[in-house]
Amino acid sequence: ESLNVKQKINAYSWQINEDTQQLLEDGFITSTQAKLTLTAAEIQEIFEKFGAVFLESFPRTSYDTKIKETNNFAFSQTTSFSGSTESLADDLMARNKSDTYVILAGTEKAAQILNSELNEYDIPSVYLKDMEKVKAGVTVTVGNLSRGFEIPSKHLKVIAKGTLRDTKHKKKVRPKNSKPFNSLEELTHGDYVVHAAHGIGVFEGIVSLSPEGIKKDYIKIKYQGESALYVPVTQLDLVSKYIGPREDGGVKLHKLGGSEWHKTRSRVKRAVKDMAEQLTLLYAKRMAAKGYAFSPDTDLQSDFENRFIFEETEDQLRTIREIKGDMESSVPMDRLLCGDVGFGKTEVALRAAFKCVADGKQCAILVPTTILAWQHFNTARERIGAIPVNVEMLSRFRTKKQQTDIIRRTLSGEVDILVGTHRLISKDVKFRDLGLVIVDEEQRFGVGQKEKLKELFPNIDVLTLTATPIPRTLNMAMTGLRDMSVIEEAPQDRHPVQSYVLEQENGILYEAISKELRRGGQVYYLHNRVESIEAVAVRLKLQFPDYTVATAHGKMDEETLSGVWKKLIDHEIDILVCTTIIETGVDVPNANTLIIEDADRMGLSQLHQLRGRVGRSSRRAYAYFCFRRGKALSEIAQKRLRAIREYTEFGSGFKIAMRDLEIRGAGSILGGEQHGHMEAVGYDMYLKLLSEAVAEHQGEEKKVIEEECLVDLSVPAFIPESYIASPSARIGIYRRIADVLNETDKGDVIDELIDRFGEPPKPVLTLIEIAY
Repeated sequence: ESLNVKQKINAYSWQINEDTQQLLEDGFITSTQAKLTLTAAEIQEIFEKFGAVFLESFPRTSYDTKIKETNNFAFSQTTSFSGSTESLADDLMARNKSDTYVILAGTEKAAQILNSELNEYDIPSVYLKDMEKVKAGVTVTVGNLSRGFEIPSKHLKVIAKGTLRDTKHKKKVRPKNSKPFNSLEELTHGDYVVHAAHGIGVFEGIVSLSPEGIKKDYIKIKYQGESALYVPVTQLDLVSKYIGPREDGGVKLHKLGGSEWHKTRSRVKRAVKDMAEQLTLLYAKRMAAKGYAFSPDTDLQSDFENRFIFEETEDQLRTIREIKGDMESSVPMDRLLCGDVGFGKTEVALRAAFKCVADGKQCAILVPTTILAWQHFNTARERIGAIPVNVEMLSRFRTKKQQTDIIRRTLSGEVDILVGTHRLISKDVKFRDLGLVIVDEEQRFGVGQKEKLKELFPNIDVLTLTATPIPRTLNMAMTGLRDMSVIEEAPQDRHPVQSYVLEQENGILYEAISKELRRGGQVYYLHNRVESIEAVAVRLKLQFPDYTVATAHGKMDEETLSGVWKKLIDHEIDILVCTTIIETGVDVPNANTLIIEDADRMGLSQLHQLRGRVGRSSRRAYAYFCFRRGKALSEIAQKRLRAIREYTEFGSGFKIAMRDLEIRGAGSILGGEQHGHMEAVGYDMYLKLLSEAVAEHQGEEKKVIEEECLVDLSVPAFIPESYIASPSARIGIYRRIADVLNETDKGDVIDELIDRFGEPPKPVLTLIEIAY
C-alpha cells in the first residue's frame, strides 16, 4: 500500500546514495554528477504527478485518498486434486448448487472416465468438449492447468487435475549430510546474498553468457558501486541467501575486491571461537555425564508397536530407531524431534515412553496446557490398552485429593507414566525411578522452566517434541549440539490445508462456514478478544440458527473448558468461537474449516500451529486468514501473511521457522552478544563458521575450505530453460549439482532429475560430470 511504496522509495534512494558516495570516493564521477540522482521526495512527486499503476497482493477496499480507482481481481488459487476421485467427490458434495464448477481432467478419455466416476458418487456432472455451453453445476472437460482457481464474484470454480508428481510418492531418504531446506531456491531478484569470498551483494538473476562462444549460465550479484560478479553455476555452493533481521533494506553491500569483508569475517570468526568453546564445554559435560542405558527391545515392545492401527511412515521408523539408539547408550539423551503438525510425533514419543516403562522405569510427559495434558493422557491410555501400565495425569483437572493420591503413588512407583503441565516440576512431585522426560511443544515453556528441568533431571534422557522449531533451538540443533530427528513425510491420505489471506469479508466467510456445515463438518472461528467473543457468537448464531455455536477462551474455568472440548469431540458443537487457546488444543478430525480474525497481529509460527488444528483427517481442509478492512499492514505483517500463504505444503514447519528467523532476526544462542556477528555475515555463513569452530574445538581435523577450484572446459554445460522453466527450481538443481562429491551423489542427482523433469539433455549431464 502507499505506506509500502514510500518505504521502498526510501530504501531505494538510501541504496543509490550509498553507491553514489562510493563512486565519488573512487573518483568515477564528479560532485556535479553525484547531484543528478533523485531524492525520495522527488520520486514520490513524479509518481503523484504522472500517475502510476499500483499492484498489491492482498486485496483491499480502502486506500490512501490519492488512489483514484481500485480494481479488485478477487481470484484465488485452489489446490489441484491428485488422483483420488473420492476426495474430489467429497469436496463436491458440499458445493453450492447455484455455482459453476469446471474440472479440467487432462485428456478426452480421462475426462469421460472421471465424469462417469462422479456420476457413480451421485454427483450430476456432465462431460463437455465445447466450453461455450457451460452452465451452473459440475462440468468435466479436456485440458490442464498446474493449479485451479476460483472467482467468487462470478461463482466460478475451476479445478485442475494434479500432475503425477502431486500424487503420493515415496520420498527418497535424505542423505545424512544434506540440509533440511535450501535457502537458495527461494531467491528472487533483488534479494541479498552472501558469497563466501566476496561478501554481501544483491542477487540479479540467472544470466547466460558465452565466453569463447560456449554458452554457460551464471548468477549475477551486484556489489557496491556498479561492480557485478558473475558466479558460474558450478560454484553455487559458495553462495547463500542473506538471512538476517534487516533484509528489508539498509543492509550494507560490500565492495568487490575490498578488504572490508575479510575484516568482518575474521572478526566474526574470533567471536565464534569463544562461543564454540562455551558450547563444547556444555556438550562435553553432557557426554561425560553417566545416564541409564536401557536394554534392547523386548517382545512386549514389539507387541505394543504392532497394535498401531496405521502404517508408519519411513520417517517415523527412522526417528524411532534414532531415539532407541540414544536410550540404549549410557550418555543421557537430549534429542529434538521436529515434525510438522499432525505428522505422528505422539506415536514416536509413546513408543519411547513404553520402552522406558518396559525396563521398569517411570516416564514423565510435560505439556504446556491442561487441555493438551488431557489429550495426551487419553491417547496414552487408549494406545496402551489392556497392557498393565499405569498412566496418570496431574493438572488442574484433578481435585486436591486426587492430586495428593497421584503424588503418593508416583513416589512409591505405582504410576508408570505421568502426564502433566508444569505442575510436574513443582517441589512436592517426586519420582521413585524416573528414566525419561518427554517435553511437548517446547517453545511454549519459558527459559526459567527449561533451566529448572535441567536442574531437576540432570542425567535423565530427555526427548523434546516441537512442530515449529524456534530459531534458537534450530540454531542449537543445526550446530550439532542437540541431536535432532526430523519427520518430513506426511501420513498417507492427508491433504495440505488450502489457505486464503483476505480482508475481513463476512459474505465470503459465511459461505465458507456453510460449505463446511453442509458436508457435516465443524468450524473453528478464532476471535482473540475475550470481551467481545460472546457478541461474535451471537452474530454467528443468528446467521446459522440451525447449528450449535459455543465459545472457548482462557478466562473460563477449567471445568467449563474441558466440558466444551468434550462436546466438540462428540460433535455436539458445530461452530466454536474461540481465542488462540486452541493452538495447543485437542485433535478434532471432523473440524476442517478455520477462520482467523486479525491474523496480521499473530506470529508466523503461531499461525502455522493454528492452521495445524484443521486437516487432521483425509478430508480437504480450509483456513482463512483475515485482516481488518482498511487497515494499513506493516511490512512485517505482510511478510508473515505472504509466508503463511506460500508455505502450505507438508513439512513447511521448517521453512516457516526459517522465514520467522528472517523476519524476526535470529536471536542469540548464548546471550545477546552474538547477535551483531550474525547480522554482519548472514545466518548461513554464521552457522558455517560456528560449526567449523565447534568441530575444530572438539579436535576434529581442520577441513581446508574456500580452496576455490574451478574446472572450466570449453563444452556447453548448463540447464536449458526448455528442460526446467522455473528459475527457482533451476537454482535449486544447480545447487544440488554443485554439492556433488562422489559417485553416489552423482547417481542421486540424475535419478532425481529423471524423476522430476524427465530425461536430462546433454548439457545437463555434462554439467554433472564437471561438478563430479
